[in-house]
Amino acid sequence: MKIEQIYTGCLAQGAYYIESDGEAVIIDPLREVEPYIEKANNNNAKIKYVLETHFHADFVSGHLDLSQKTGAPIVYGPNAQPDFDFYSAKDGEILKVGKATIKVLHTPGHTMESTCYLLSDESGKEVGLFSGDTLFIGDVGRPDLAQKVKSDLTQDKLAAHLFDSLRNKIMTLADDIIVYPAHGAGSACGKNMSKETTDTLGNQKMTNYALRADMTKEEFIKELTTGLVPPPSYFPLNVMMNIHGYDSIDTVLERGLRALSPEAFEAAANETGALMLDVRNAQDFAAAFVPNSINIGLQGSFAPWVGALIPDIKQEILLIAEPGTEEEAVTRLSRVGYDFVIGYLEGGVDAWKNAGKEIDSITSITADEMADILALDADAPVLDVRKKSEYLSEHILTAENAPLDNVNDAMSMIDKDKTYYVHCAGGYRSMIFTSIMRARGFDNLVDVKGGFKAIKESGKFNVSDYVCPTTLL
Repeated sequence: MKIEQIYTGCLAQGAYYIESDGEAVIIDPLREVEPYIEKANNNNAKIKYVLETHFHADFVSGHLDLSQKTGAPIVYGPNAQPDFDFYSAKDGEILKVGKATIKVLHTPGHTMESTCYLLSDESGKEVGLFSGDTLFIGDVGRPDLAQKVKSDLTQDKLAAHLFDSLRNKIMTLADDIIVYPAHGAGSACGKNMSKETTDTLGNQKMTNYALRADMTKEEFIKELTTGLVPPPSYFPLNVMMNIHGYDSIDTVLERGLRALSPEAFEAAANETGALMLDVRNAQDFAAAFVPNSINIGLQGSFAPWVGALIPDIKQEILLIAEPGTEEEAVTRLSRVGYDFVIGYLEGGVDAWKNAGKEIDSITSITADEMADILALDADAPVLDVRKKSEYLSEHILTAENAPLDNVNDAMSMIDKDKTYYVHCAGGYRSMIFTSIMRARGFDNLVDVKGGFKAIKESGKFNVSDYVCPTTLL
Protein backbone atom coordinates (compact mmCIF):
# COMPACT_ATOMS: atom_id res chain seq x y z
CA MET A 1 0.00 0.00 0.00
CA LYS A 2 1.22 3.49 -0.86
CA ILE A 3 0.33 6.73 0.90
CA GLU A 4 1.69 9.94 -0.58
CA GLN A 5 1.07 13.47 0.64
CA ILE A 6 1.21 15.95 -2.25
CA TYR A 7 1.82 19.23 -0.45
CA THR A 8 1.51 22.63 -2.11
CA GLY A 9 3.36 25.21 -0.04
CA CYS A 10 1.82 28.41 -1.40
CA LEU A 11 -1.64 27.17 -0.38
CA ALA A 12 -0.40 25.18 2.63
CA GLN A 13 -2.57 22.40 1.21
CA GLY A 14 -2.18 18.64 1.29
CA ALA A 15 -3.76 16.37 -1.31
CA TYR A 16 -3.31 12.60 -0.97
CA TYR A 17 -2.64 9.65 -3.24
CA ILE A 18 -3.43 6.22 -1.79
CA GLU A 19 -2.83 3.03 -3.75
CA SER A 20 -3.36 -0.66 -3.08
CA ASP A 21 -3.26 -3.63 -5.46
CA GLY A 22 -3.72 -1.63 -8.64
CA GLU A 23 -6.41 0.74 -7.35
CA ALA A 24 -5.95 4.32 -6.18
CA VAL A 25 -7.91 7.15 -4.58
CA ILE A 26 -7.17 10.85 -4.60
CA ILE A 27 -8.24 12.95 -1.62
CA ASP A 28 -8.85 16.71 -2.02
CA PRO A 29 -7.10 17.16 -5.40
CA LEU A 30 -5.88 20.52 -6.64
CA ARG A 31 -7.25 22.12 -9.79
CA GLU A 32 -4.53 20.77 -12.10
CA VAL A 33 -5.23 17.03 -12.20
CA GLU A 34 -2.75 15.66 -14.74
CA PRO A 35 -0.08 14.90 -12.08
CA TYR A 36 -2.49 12.55 -10.28
CA ILE A 37 -3.43 10.80 -13.50
CA GLU A 38 0.23 10.43 -14.50
CA LYS A 39 1.12 9.04 -11.10
CA ALA A 40 -1.57 6.37 -11.32
CA ASN A 41 -0.64 5.52 -14.92
CA ASN A 42 3.04 5.19 -14.03
CA ASN A 43 2.08 2.74 -11.28
CA ASN A 44 -0.34 0.83 -13.52
CA ALA A 45 -3.13 1.76 -11.14
CA LYS A 46 -6.71 2.82 -11.81
CA ILE A 47 -8.14 5.79 -9.90
CA LYS A 48 -11.26 4.34 -8.25
CA TYR A 49 -12.53 7.26 -6.17
CA VAL A 50 -12.09 11.03 -5.84
CA LEU A 51 -12.70 11.68 -2.13
CA GLU A 52 -13.65 15.15 -0.92
CA THR A 53 -13.47 15.95 2.78
CA HIS A 54 -15.78 18.98 2.42
CA PHE A 55 -16.59 21.93 0.20
CA HIS A 56 -13.30 23.78 0.32
CA ALA A 57 -13.22 27.53 0.83
CA ASP A 58 -9.56 28.37 0.30
CA PHE A 59 -9.09 26.67 -3.06
CA VAL A 60 -11.04 25.26 -5.99
CA SER A 61 -10.75 21.49 -5.94
CA GLY A 62 -9.95 19.45 -9.05
CA HIS A 63 -12.67 16.91 -8.33
CA LEU A 64 -14.76 17.64 -11.45
CA ASP A 65 -11.91 17.46 -13.98
CA LEU A 66 -10.39 14.42 -12.30
CA SER A 67 -13.70 12.57 -12.32
CA GLN A 68 -14.41 13.54 -15.91
CA LYS A 69 -10.97 12.42 -17.12
CA THR A 70 -10.82 9.14 -15.20
CA GLY A 71 -14.43 8.07 -14.73
CA ALA A 72 -13.86 7.84 -10.96
CA PRO A 73 -16.91 8.92 -8.94
CA ILE A 74 -16.70 11.94 -6.66
CA VAL A 75 -17.42 10.96 -3.05
CA TYR A 76 -18.71 13.23 -0.29
CA GLY A 77 -19.95 12.35 3.17
CA PRO A 78 -23.44 13.08 4.50
CA ASN A 79 -25.08 16.51 4.08
CA ALA A 80 -23.29 17.38 0.82
CA GLN A 81 -25.60 18.52 -1.98
CA PRO A 82 -23.51 19.65 -4.96
CA ASP A 83 -24.94 20.42 -8.40
CA PHE A 84 -23.20 17.52 -10.16
CA ASP A 85 -23.20 13.74 -10.06
CA PHE A 86 -21.54 12.35 -6.94
CA TYR A 87 -21.71 9.44 -4.54
CA SER A 88 -23.10 10.29 -1.10
CA ALA A 89 -21.32 8.01 1.37
CA LYS A 90 -23.00 7.08 4.63
CA ASP A 91 -21.40 7.57 8.01
CA GLY A 92 -19.50 4.38 8.83
CA GLU A 93 -19.56 3.11 5.24
CA ILE A 94 -16.56 1.10 4.05
CA LEU A 95 -14.97 1.81 0.67
CA LYS A 96 -12.62 -0.81 -0.76
CA VAL A 97 -9.42 0.23 -2.51
CA GLY A 98 -7.50 -2.82 -3.66
CA LYS A 99 -6.79 -4.79 -0.50
CA ALA A 100 -7.13 -1.72 1.73
CA THR A 101 -10.32 -0.19 3.12
CA ILE A 102 -11.42 3.35 3.89
CA LYS A 103 -14.07 4.04 6.52
CA VAL A 104 -16.20 7.15 6.17
CA LEU A 105 -16.40 9.21 9.37
CA HIS A 106 -18.87 12.08 9.25
CA THR A 107 -17.36 14.86 11.40
CA PRO A 108 -19.48 18.02 11.12
CA GLY A 109 -18.18 21.23 12.65
CA HIS A 110 -15.81 22.99 10.29
CA THR A 111 -18.67 22.57 7.83
CA MET A 112 -21.75 20.40 8.14
CA GLU A 113 -20.64 18.00 5.40
CA SER A 114 -17.08 17.67 6.76
CA THR A 115 -15.93 14.06 6.60
CA CYS A 116 -12.75 12.23 7.58
CA TYR A 117 -11.52 9.05 5.93
CA LEU A 118 -10.00 6.29 8.08
CA LEU A 119 -7.59 4.05 6.16
CA SER A 120 -6.92 0.44 7.12
CA ASP A 121 -4.13 -1.56 5.50
CA GLU A 122 -4.32 -5.01 3.90
CA SER A 123 -4.22 -6.67 7.33
CA GLY A 124 -7.15 -4.62 8.59
CA LYS A 125 -5.07 -2.38 10.88
CA GLU A 126 -6.20 1.26 11.06
CA VAL A 127 -3.17 3.28 9.96
CA GLY A 128 -4.18 6.73 8.73
CA LEU A 129 -6.81 9.41 9.27
CA PHE A 130 -7.33 11.83 6.39
CA SER A 131 -8.86 14.56 8.46
CA GLY A 132 -9.54 17.36 5.98
CA ASP A 133 -10.16 20.59 7.88
CA THR A 134 -11.64 18.82 10.89
CA LEU A 135 -8.28 18.20 12.59
CA PHE A 136 -4.98 19.88 11.79
CA ILE A 137 -1.59 19.39 13.38
CA GLY A 138 -1.80 21.69 16.39
CA ASP A 139 -5.26 23.00 15.60
CA VAL A 140 -8.74 22.30 14.27
CA GLY A 141 -10.76 23.90 11.49
CA ARG A 142 -12.21 27.34 12.13
CA PRO A 143 -15.99 27.14 12.65
CA ASP A 144 -17.07 30.36 10.96
CA LEU A 145 -16.70 29.58 7.26
CA ALA A 146 -19.90 27.61 6.59
CA GLN A 147 -22.00 30.42 8.05
CA LYS A 148 -20.89 32.59 5.13
CA VAL A 149 -22.76 30.14 2.87
CA LYS A 150 -25.69 29.14 5.13
CA SER A 151 -27.03 31.94 7.28
CA ASP A 152 -28.77 29.63 9.79
CA LEU A 153 -25.40 28.36 11.00
CA THR A 154 -23.54 30.31 13.66
CA GLN A 155 -19.90 29.81 14.55
CA ASP A 156 -20.90 28.72 18.06
CA LYS A 157 -23.25 26.05 16.70
CA LEU A 158 -20.57 24.78 14.34
CA ALA A 159 -17.98 24.79 17.11
CA ALA A 160 -20.35 22.70 19.26
CA HIS A 161 -20.72 20.18 16.43
CA LEU A 162 -16.94 20.08 16.03
CA PHE A 163 -16.46 19.40 19.75
CA ASP A 164 -18.76 16.37 19.49
CA SER A 165 -17.13 15.14 16.29
CA LEU A 166 -13.66 15.28 17.79
CA ARG A 167 -14.67 13.55 21.02
CA ASN A 168 -16.96 10.91 19.54
CA LYS A 169 -15.31 10.09 16.22
CA ILE A 170 -11.62 10.96 16.39
CA MET A 171 -10.32 10.91 19.97
CA THR A 172 -11.64 7.34 20.37
CA LEU A 173 -9.21 6.11 17.67
CA ALA A 174 -5.86 4.47 18.41
CA ASP A 175 -2.90 6.68 19.33
CA ASP A 176 -0.59 5.24 16.65
CA ILE A 177 -2.80 6.31 13.76
CA ILE A 178 -1.14 8.94 11.54
CA VAL A 179 -3.13 12.14 11.01
CA TYR A 180 -3.00 13.48 7.45
CA PRO A 181 -4.69 16.95 7.42
CA ALA A 182 -5.71 19.07 4.45
CA HIS A 183 -3.62 22.07 5.56
CA GLY A 184 -0.55 23.17 7.47
CA ALA A 185 0.91 26.40 8.83
CA GLY A 186 0.06 29.41 6.70
CA SER A 187 -3.49 28.42 5.84
CA ALA A 188 -6.31 30.73 6.87
CA CYS A 189 -8.52 27.71 7.65
CA GLY A 190 -7.12 27.57 11.20
CA LYS A 191 -5.23 29.85 13.58
CA ASN A 192 -2.60 27.76 15.36
CA MET A 193 -1.34 25.18 12.87
CA SER A 194 2.02 23.50 13.20
CA LYS A 195 4.65 23.63 10.47
CA GLU A 196 4.55 19.81 10.57
CA THR A 197 2.15 18.28 8.06
CA THR A 198 1.58 14.88 9.72
CA ASP A 199 1.67 13.51 13.26
CA THR A 200 0.42 10.61 15.34
CA LEU A 201 -3.03 11.01 16.80
CA GLY A 202 -1.59 10.17 20.22
CA ASN A 203 0.79 13.11 20.10
CA GLN A 204 -2.03 15.40 19.00
CA LYS A 205 -4.09 14.26 21.97
CA MET A 206 -1.23 15.41 24.19
CA THR A 207 -0.30 18.66 22.44
CA ASN A 208 -3.28 20.01 20.47
CA TYR A 209 -5.22 22.49 22.60
CA ALA A 210 -8.52 21.44 21.01
CA LEU A 211 -8.11 17.80 22.07
CA ARG A 212 -7.63 18.38 25.79
CA ALA A 213 -9.49 15.59 27.57
CA ASP A 214 -10.65 17.82 30.43
CA MET A 215 -12.06 20.59 28.22
CA THR A 216 -15.77 21.30 28.46
CA LYS A 217 -17.83 22.10 25.38
CA GLU A 218 -18.25 25.70 26.56
CA GLU A 219 -14.49 26.08 27.05
CA PHE A 220 -13.86 24.58 23.61
CA ILE A 221 -16.28 26.98 21.92
CA LYS A 222 -14.75 30.00 23.64
CA GLU A 223 -11.16 29.01 22.91
CA LEU A 224 -11.87 28.09 19.29
CA THR A 225 -13.73 31.31 18.46
CA THR A 226 -11.39 33.72 20.26
CA GLY A 227 -9.09 35.58 17.90
CA LEU A 228 -10.97 34.84 14.70
CA VAL A 229 -10.89 37.63 12.15
CA PRO A 230 -13.07 37.74 9.01
CA PRO A 231 -11.94 35.16 6.44
CA PRO A 232 -10.68 36.28 3.03
CA SER A 233 -13.51 37.51 0.83
CA TYR A 234 -12.86 34.87 -1.84
CA PHE A 235 -13.59 31.96 0.52
CA PRO A 236 -17.38 31.82 0.02
CA LEU A 237 -16.88 32.31 -3.73
CA ASN A 238 -14.60 29.26 -3.86
CA VAL A 239 -17.17 27.26 -1.89
CA MET A 240 -19.79 28.13 -4.50
CA MET A 241 -17.50 27.03 -7.33
CA ASN A 242 -16.85 23.74 -5.55
CA ILE A 243 -20.59 23.20 -5.12
CA HIS A 244 -21.90 24.45 -8.46
CA GLY A 245 -19.02 23.66 -10.83
CA TYR A 246 -16.52 25.58 -12.96
CA ASP A 247 -14.71 25.67 -16.29
CA SER A 248 -12.27 22.87 -17.04
CA ILE A 249 -8.65 23.72 -16.28
CA ASP A 250 -7.94 23.06 -19.96
CA THR A 251 -10.32 25.87 -20.94
CA VAL A 252 -8.79 28.21 -18.34
CA LEU A 253 -5.26 27.58 -19.63
CA GLU A 254 -6.28 28.03 -23.26
CA ARG A 255 -7.92 31.36 -22.45
CA GLY A 256 -5.07 32.62 -20.27
CA LEU A 257 -2.06 31.57 -22.32
CA ARG A 258 -2.69 33.98 -25.17
CA ALA A 259 0.54 35.79 -26.00
CA LEU A 260 0.01 39.52 -26.59
CA SER A 261 2.49 41.92 -28.17
CA PRO A 262 3.07 45.15 -26.23
CA GLU A 263 0.67 46.92 -28.60
CA ALA A 264 -2.02 44.24 -28.22
CA PHE A 265 -1.49 44.13 -24.45
CA GLU A 266 -1.88 47.90 -24.18
CA ALA A 267 -5.01 47.83 -26.34
CA ALA A 268 -6.52 45.04 -24.24
CA ALA A 269 -5.82 46.98 -21.05
CA ASN A 270 -7.53 50.07 -22.47
CA GLU A 271 -10.49 48.27 -24.00
CA THR A 272 -11.41 45.67 -21.37
CA GLY A 273 -10.72 47.24 -17.99
CA ALA A 274 -8.71 44.15 -17.10
CA LEU A 275 -6.42 44.25 -14.08
CA MET A 276 -2.72 44.21 -14.98
CA LEU A 277 -1.10 41.76 -12.59
CA ASP A 278 2.69 41.57 -12.43
CA VAL A 279 3.84 38.35 -10.76
CA ARG A 280 7.60 38.95 -10.81
CA ASN A 281 9.95 39.27 -7.84
CA ALA A 282 9.28 42.38 -5.75
CA GLN A 283 12.58 44.10 -6.46
CA ASP A 284 12.41 43.34 -10.18
CA PHE A 285 8.98 44.94 -10.19
CA ALA A 286 10.24 47.99 -8.28
CA ALA A 287 12.96 48.60 -10.84
CA ALA A 288 10.61 48.76 -13.84
CA PHE A 289 6.94 47.97 -14.37
CA VAL A 290 4.03 48.73 -16.66
CA PRO A 291 2.26 51.81 -15.23
CA ASN A 292 -0.84 51.00 -13.13
CA SER A 293 0.02 47.32 -12.83
CA ILE A 294 0.11 45.78 -9.36
CA ASN A 295 2.62 43.30 -8.01
CA ILE A 296 1.81 40.00 -6.28
CA GLY A 297 4.89 37.82 -6.67
CA LEU A 298 4.73 34.13 -7.54
CA GLN A 299 7.49 33.33 -5.07
CA GLY A 300 5.36 34.14 -2.00
CA SER A 301 1.85 33.22 -0.83
CA PHE A 302 0.63 34.18 -4.25
CA ALA A 303 -2.82 32.62 -4.57
CA PRO A 304 -4.06 33.55 -1.07
CA TRP A 305 -3.03 37.18 -1.53
CA VAL A 306 -4.69 37.33 -4.93
CA GLY A 307 -7.85 36.02 -3.30
CA ALA A 308 -7.62 38.47 -0.44
CA LEU A 309 -6.95 41.57 -2.55
CA ILE A 310 -8.86 41.13 -5.82
CA PRO A 311 -12.51 41.23 -4.74
CA ASP A 312 -14.14 40.06 -7.98
CA ILE A 313 -13.34 36.43 -8.70
CA LYS A 314 -14.48 37.00 -12.30
CA GLN A 315 -12.15 39.96 -12.78
CA GLU A 316 -10.40 39.82 -16.16
CA ILE A 317 -6.64 39.78 -15.69
CA LEU A 318 -3.77 40.66 -18.00
CA LEU A 319 -0.62 38.93 -16.86
CA ILE A 320 2.95 40.24 -16.71
CA ALA A 321 5.49 37.57 -15.80
CA GLU A 322 9.03 36.42 -16.27
CA PRO A 323 9.02 34.65 -19.65
CA GLY A 324 8.40 30.95 -19.10
CA THR A 325 6.36 31.34 -15.91
CA GLU A 326 3.04 32.30 -17.49
CA GLU A 327 1.48 28.83 -17.28
CA GLU A 328 2.46 28.51 -13.63
CA ALA A 329 0.81 31.85 -12.91
CA VAL A 330 -2.44 31.00 -14.72
CA THR A 331 -2.57 27.63 -12.98
CA ARG A 332 -2.00 29.10 -9.54
CA LEU A 333 -4.64 31.76 -10.14
CA SER A 334 -7.11 29.05 -11.10
CA ARG A 335 -6.49 27.24 -7.82
CA VAL A 336 -8.39 30.01 -6.04
CA GLY A 337 -10.98 30.51 -8.76
CA TYR A 338 -9.49 33.37 -10.77
CA ASP A 339 -10.19 31.80 -14.15
CA PHE A 340 -10.33 34.88 -16.35
CA VAL A 341 -6.76 35.64 -17.34
CA ILE A 342 -7.24 36.84 -20.92
CA GLY A 343 -3.62 36.97 -22.02
CA TYR A 344 -0.06 37.81 -21.08
CA LEU A 345 2.61 40.29 -22.17
CA GLU A 346 4.78 38.33 -24.58
CA GLY A 347 8.44 38.87 -23.76
CA GLY A 348 7.59 40.47 -20.43
CA VAL A 349 8.67 43.93 -19.29
CA ASP A 350 11.78 43.87 -21.51
CA ALA A 351 9.54 43.65 -24.59
CA TRP A 352 7.45 46.54 -23.22
CA LYS A 353 10.57 48.69 -22.77
CA ASN A 354 11.96 47.73 -26.18
CA ALA A 355 8.68 48.82 -27.76
CA GLY A 356 9.27 52.31 -26.33
CA LYS A 357 6.36 52.11 -23.90
CA GLU A 358 6.25 54.14 -20.69
CA ILE A 359 7.82 52.53 -17.61
CA ASP A 360 7.21 53.27 -13.94
CA SER A 361 9.32 52.41 -10.88
CA ILE A 362 9.15 52.40 -7.07
CA THR A 363 11.94 53.59 -4.80
CA SER A 364 13.19 50.78 -2.59
CA ILE A 365 15.77 51.40 0.16
CA THR A 366 17.68 49.28 2.67
CA ALA A 367 17.03 49.24 6.41
CA ASP A 368 20.32 51.10 6.94
CA GLU A 369 19.25 53.84 4.54
CA MET A 370 15.93 54.12 6.35
CA ALA A 371 17.77 54.43 9.68
CA ASP A 372 19.78 57.34 8.29
CA ILE A 373 16.56 59.07 7.19
CA LEU A 374 14.93 58.60 10.60
CA ALA A 375 18.08 59.89 12.30
CA LEU A 376 17.57 63.18 10.48
CA ASP A 377 13.79 63.21 10.79
CA ALA A 378 12.46 61.16 13.71
CA ASP A 379 8.90 62.00 12.68
CA ALA A 380 9.20 60.53 9.18
CA PRO A 381 6.07 58.34 8.86
CA VAL A 382 6.55 54.57 8.80
CA LEU A 383 3.81 52.13 7.73
CA ASP A 384 4.02 48.55 8.98
CA VAL A 385 1.79 46.47 6.70
CA ARG A 386 2.09 43.20 8.60
CA LYS A 387 -0.90 41.59 10.34
CA LYS A 388 -2.13 43.19 13.54
CA SER A 389 -0.85 40.22 15.56
CA GLU A 390 2.65 40.60 14.07
CA TYR A 391 2.66 44.32 14.76
CA LEU A 392 1.52 43.87 18.36
CA SER A 393 4.22 41.28 18.89
CA GLU A 394 7.06 43.66 17.95
CA HIS A 395 7.32 46.86 15.91
CA ILE A 396 9.19 50.13 15.35
CA LEU A 397 7.89 52.45 18.06
CA THR A 398 6.95 55.22 15.63
CA ALA A 399 5.34 52.94 13.04
CA GLU A 400 1.64 52.88 12.28
CA ASN A 401 0.00 49.54 11.51
CA ALA A 402 -1.73 49.39 8.10
CA PRO A 403 -2.27 45.65 7.42
CA LEU A 404 -2.14 44.67 3.78
CA ASP A 405 -5.39 42.74 4.30
CA ASN A 406 -7.11 46.11 4.82
CA VAL A 407 -5.28 48.08 2.16
CA ASN A 408 -8.42 50.06 1.29
CA ASP A 409 -8.46 51.58 4.77
CA ALA A 410 -4.91 52.86 4.32
CA MET A 411 -5.95 55.49 1.79
CA SER A 412 -7.38 57.65 4.56
CA MET A 413 -4.13 57.34 6.56
CA ILE A 414 -1.82 58.72 3.88
CA ASP A 415 -1.08 62.39 3.37
CA LYS A 416 0.09 62.91 -0.21
CA ASP A 417 2.36 65.75 0.95
CA LYS A 418 4.51 63.39 3.05
CA THR A 419 6.87 60.54 2.16
CA TYR A 420 6.04 57.23 3.83
CA TYR A 421 8.41 54.31 4.45
CA VAL A 422 6.63 50.97 4.06
CA HIS A 423 7.76 47.63 5.41
CA CYS A 424 6.39 44.17 6.13
CA ALA A 425 8.21 41.11 7.50
CA GLY A 426 10.54 40.43 4.58
CA GLY A 427 9.66 42.68 1.64
CA TYR A 428 6.96 40.67 -0.16
CA ARG A 429 3.82 42.28 1.25
CA SER A 430 5.22 45.82 1.34
CA MET A 431 5.72 45.77 -2.44
CA ILE A 432 2.16 44.52 -2.95
CA PHE A 433 0.89 47.34 -0.73
CA THR A 434 3.02 50.00 -2.39
CA SER A 435 2.12 48.86 -5.90
CA ILE A 436 -1.61 49.00 -5.14
CA MET A 437 -1.31 52.47 -3.66
CA ARG A 438 0.84 53.57 -6.61
CA ALA A 439 -1.86 52.43 -9.05
CA ARG A 440 -4.31 54.57 -7.06
CA GLY A 441 -2.20 57.68 -7.45
CA PHE A 442 -0.11 57.59 -4.27
CA ASP A 443 3.45 58.11 -5.50
CA ASN A 444 4.87 59.09 -2.10
CA LEU A 445 5.56 55.60 -0.71
CA VAL A 446 9.07 54.15 -0.37
CA ASP A 447 9.55 50.41 0.04
CA VAL A 448 11.98 49.01 2.64
CA LYS A 449 13.92 45.97 1.38
CA GLY A 450 14.07 42.99 3.68
CA GLY A 451 11.27 44.28 5.91
CA PHE A 452 11.20 43.99 9.68
CA LYS A 453 13.77 41.20 9.63
CA ALA A 454 16.37 43.55 8.14
CA ILE A 455 15.21 46.41 10.37
CA LYS A 456 15.70 44.38 13.53
CA GLU A 457 19.00 42.89 12.41
CA SER A 458 20.39 46.36 11.76
CA GLY A 459 20.07 47.27 15.44
CA LYS A 460 19.46 50.89 14.48
CA PHE A 461 15.79 51.27 15.39
CA ASN A 462 13.79 51.73 18.57
CA VAL A 463 11.69 48.59 18.67
CA SER A 464 8.92 47.64 21.13
CA ASP A 465 9.53 44.87 23.64
CA TYR A 466 8.79 41.44 22.21
CA VAL A 467 5.42 39.94 23.13
CA CYS A 468 4.57 36.36 22.22
CA PRO A 469 2.24 36.52 19.18
CA THR A 470 -1.43 35.86 19.79
CA THR A 471 -3.42 33.34 17.79
CA LEU A 472 -5.11 36.05 15.76
CA LEU A 473 -5.25 34.95 12.15
